Amino acid sequence: MSAGFETAESFRKWRFTWEAVSHIPFLRLVVFAPHINPSILCKKLKVNLNLEAFQLTLSWIEENEVSLKVPVPRVLVDVETPVNFMLFEDHIEVKLVLLLPVDHPIVLNFGTALTLTEDEVCHEESLIVLDLQPLRIDSDVKSLSSMEGVHFHCKMCSTKLTKRLLRSFTEMPSVNWRESADSWFGACCCSFGGISEKLVNRYANSFICKDGKCLLDTASVTVSKDDLEGCKFPDLDVNKIPENETENIRSSEEKVRCIHHQEEIVHANLHCEVPETFVDNSLCSSHDVCIMPPTENESAENIKLQNNQISFLNGFLGSVFMARSSSLSKEVEWMEFRCPKCSSLLGACPCNATNHVPLDGGVRLFKCCISTCLPVGGPTDTFRQYSLEKMFASQLVESAKDELLFRIAVRDLKTKSLMLQVVLLNPNSWCCAGYCFGPSNPVLKLDLLPVIKVQYADGSEATDDQLRIMEDWVSKNQADEVYMLKHQIGELIQSLKLAQGTFPPSYSSLHGVPLSYIRR
Repeated sequence: MSAGFETAESFRKWRFTWEAVSHIPFLRLVVFAPHINPSILCKKLKVNLNLEAFQLTLSWIEENEVSLKVPVPRVLVDVETPVNFMLFEDHIEVKLVLLLPVDHPIVLNFGTALTLTEDEVCHEESLIVLDLQPLRIDSDVKSLSSMEGVHFHCKMCSTKLTKRLLRSFTEMPSVNWRESADSWFGACCCSFGGISEKLVNRYANSFICKDGKCLLDTASVTVSKDDLEGCKFPDLDVNKIPENETENIRSSEEKVRCIHHQEEIVHANLHCEVPETFVDNSLCSSHDVCIMPPTENESAENIKLQNNQISFLNGFLGSVFMARSSSLSKEVEWMEFRCPKCSSLLGACPCNATNHVPLDGGVRLFKCCISTCLPVGGPTDTFRQYSLEKMFASQLVESAKDELLFRIAVRDLKTKSLMLQVVLLNPNSWCCAGYCFGPSNPVLKLDLLPVIKVQYADGSEATDDQLRIMEDWVSKNQADEVYMLKHQIGELIQSLKLAQGTFPPSYSSLHGVPLSYIRR
């Protein structure tokens, strides 16, 4: 084993983490190693900042002189301000003053402009800007629609998932579409609601899952199961529906009514009396949807379609990435869809809870699990910037809005058991971490990444007593509750634990609750 390799390995026990907050011109570095007390060990500490090489050197005296190199992110440091550093029991802290905050547009493009040609800068900057931008569904629809056709691939093993090129892409409506129902139907001056009923039916029909058609929401792409390779779900033979079941469906549908008349203008109130088997009556609102009841001549297949429309319009067949309780129904069971080759989780399909038959024939593929091109994650991959952590953080920040502290409880979609608690502390942090280098080792380029700072509690392996405490916390703090697939919750917990390990023990908890961050 060479001396250089031994040196490199000996310094890998030392870790570093850079941290900053948006709009604040300060950059903080913590350097630490397990079971080492720098306040005792690192005597006569010296810190030297070399901005030309974008590296910072820490040296001190043990038996001999020890030197560590830390890469410095591409930021604009105020060289006229002295470097501040302090020694603590479990880490070394260094603070740099910046000329501009880390999220300033000049800073975001600063690193690429230093090292690349003009053409390379334009290409690299576009990729960086794309990676740092928030996830936006409208840009996804535009990107996919501009292609001649798209095949989806498994992000883990690159297996092609689709049987044919997909060319039709439509944005799914929000599950809160009733909030804007007045702008759709409220000003409709028509004859006693008949037109509004047809409008709602047409609205529902426009989002039926069909072969060759993709429906996009913020977290997933809905693809017909007939367009996917290795997609095996039981099919429903409408001719074999028991007569009593058909009569129950017909009886339930006859409850659906839409009547609202106000003064001289008839408005579509969009009031829906959905069967109790589909939704709790407490969830119905003044903007629930109206569907025309079936006639005696309608077939069982049409009756089944109208039930699917009701489930869709009431939000039961939307994305299941982070589902709210109002989007769940006892009649709908979400079945996992996995890659036919590597068995990694790709998405889920809403099925009848009794016979496990797909309700609308559509499989929701999570954007963080699929790619639109090969190689996976390439420059033309529409979903290259998606990850489980970014999708979770995006929806968490959107839900938090202007709240100073936002609390969320994450439950298993199937068992409804509490698996994770998250408190959003700061949605505008930046961070990067790694291992220190020895004096003779080259220092790599480093970029700060946008993150959200959180506290979390892992309930996946909690005892009954611990779970009771966690449930009391949910009730006491009126925490928002979401439901996710168990596998994805497990991945989130592992990601939080790994991120927590990038800080020394004194930084990794607050009031006894673990601190961590999530990529946004």
